[in-house]
Amino acid sequence: MRVLREGGRSAYDPQPRPQQPRFAVPMLRKLTRLLVLGARSALFGLLLVAVVLYVRFLRGGPDPAPWHTTDLASEFTAARADDVRSLEDYRRLEDRLYGELQSRVLDQVGPRDRQPFNRYSAGSRSDPGAWPINWNRTFEVVPAKATGAVLLLHGLTDSPYSLRSIGGHLAGRGLHVVGLRLPGHGTAPSGLLSFTVEDMQAAVRLAMLDLRRQTGPGAPIYVVGYSNGAALAVDYALSALRGGLPPPAGLVLISPAIGISGLAVLGRVRTGLSALPGFGRAAWQQVTAEVDPFKYSSFSWNAAGQTQRLTSMTARRVAELAEDGPIDGFPPVLVFLSTVDSTVRAEAVVDALLEHLAPQGHELVLFDVNRLAAAQPLLVEDPGPLTQRLLAMPGRPFALSVITNATPRTLQVKELRAEPGSGRQTAQLLGRAWPKSVFSLSHVALPFPPDDPLYGYETRPDSSHVQLGRIEARGENGVLAIPGWMLTRQRSNPFHAYLLERIDEFVAAGAPQP
Repeated sequence: MRVLREGGRSAYDPQPRPQQPRFAVPMLRKLTRLLVLGARSALFGLLLVAVVLYVRFLRGGPDPAPWHTTDLASEFTAARADDVRSLEDYRRLEDRLYGELQSRVLDQVGPRDRQPFNRYSAGSRSDPGAWPINWNRTFEVVPAKATGAVLLLHGLTDSPYSLRSIGGHLAGRGLHVVGLRLPGHGTAPSGLLSFTVEDMQAAVRLAMLDLRRQTGPGAPIYVVGYSNGAALAVDYALSALRGGLPPPAGLVLISPAIGISGLAVLGRVRTGLSALPGFGRAAWQQVTAEVDPFKYSSFSWNAAGQTQRLTSMTARRVAELAEDGPIDGFPPVLVFLSTVDSTVRAEAVVDALLEHLAPQGHELVLFDVNRLAAAQPLLVEDPGPLTQRLLAMPGRPFALSVITNATPRTLQVKELRAEPGSGRQTAQLLGRAWPKSVFSLSHVALPFPPDDPLYGYETRPDSSHVQLGRIEARGENGVLAIPGWMLTRQRSNPFHAYLLERIDEFVAAGAPQP
């Protein structure tokens, strides 16, 4: 303790005060300035690297072709909904759209683009015109005496082809079937640059209202949605809950896009660069050779952004309705899902939809991975964790069916079935088996049968058109003009017949009694 003299009196300073070096504060300020300068330099460096990589991305890969850049003015939009009121009007506008596609794109293809696997080269093996029916267009099948109706909604970048086999099956069961071509699809990838969620919603409303007019007030109308089409089906059912729209009798959701990667929000960013000469690539995540006659291979930032908008809006609406308890009165839902899915978040169909619904006839059919013991060492530790999570989920408000190996020593499969709210499972052999070379299904496989003429692995050879499910190509990476997933991803469903049986049961359960 030091004694200080203040005004002739003593005072006590209980805490000694070490003397600060005179140079401490200036050094601290200098160090702070250096840190700030270093942070700014690092940030500038990262920004510079990002700009270089972005410019390299814009300059890398093929340039957009005319089918990537031509704006087709005859496409349906929400702004046209007042003038286009029926499916007949919609298809009449579609006729004009395809006339425009012919004159502005197909007739302009030069010699350099006349390739044997170019969708836009007339007479090529990828030409939709090589097929008896151009499945890119809206189609309608009306039985002599319809017992109900079904609206088919395809996925993003797809066309009505993706649900043609299911539509044909249901038409054979006496249902009036409409396979709707959604705006921006089935023509040229340039449609992916400008379509909006509102355009798709308006098209779905138009189709449902027209089906109600055609079938009468008592007939059930089902909606079958695949991927992005499944999100549109849920979105429509939520709107119908408010009244004013014909409610669906039930929803069949296949590989539903209820949740997608959060990075898709980048698709909503607009740089404006794509309008500048030489920067058309800025509008595209991927520009790829268009070899598939009924699905775009290229993908735009706008398409990603619109899907992110749709899934976010749907999840938010479900959450808001569920604030006061499980959602009552939602139409029965039958979901088909692969436990592994690299396109959407498979678990989102449970977290953002099914667990919020009152237990009123909803069911999830989950296709597990091939768990044959011989294949397990080649897979990641647990490629399908969703399977075990759902089997152990307490108080499920929906029924659960899991298609999995009968034992780890066989390719034969069984169905494990559990009723809503029950952990008790019943097992049934299905008399079906995994193909030896298939270790799982995929997002794109579920709606297509093994003998699908385009995507099937069991289809008969046909030299008149491309058969993507039969292509076997081996060589070095980076040589082919098409992405590797087009060759390696499972494109058809070995259990497609089971899927149809379950849809039949679902429709029969909701059909009006005679």
